[in-house]
Amino acid sequence: MVLQNFGIAIRQLREKTGLSQEKFALSIDMDRTYYASVENGKRNISLKNIQKIANGLGVSVSEIFNMIETQ
Repeated sequence: MVLQNFGIAIRQLREKTGLSQEKFALSIDMDRTYYASVENGKRNISLKNIQKIANGLGVSVSEIFNMIETQ
C-alpha cells in the first residue's frame, strides 16, 4: 500500500509542475520507465532516488511522506 500511496503523491506533485513523466524523469536524470514504475507503485526505491525525486519536485522528503499519511 505504501508504494502505491507514494506513487500517487509524487504523481500529484509532478502534475502540478506541468511536466510529463518523460520530461520530469529527464530533469532528474532518471530513466522514464523506472520513474513510471515508481509512480505506478511497482518499485521499492532507494532513499537516494526518493531524495532525487523530492529535489526535482521542489519539496522535502518529509512533505511527500506527509501526503502519504493523509491519504
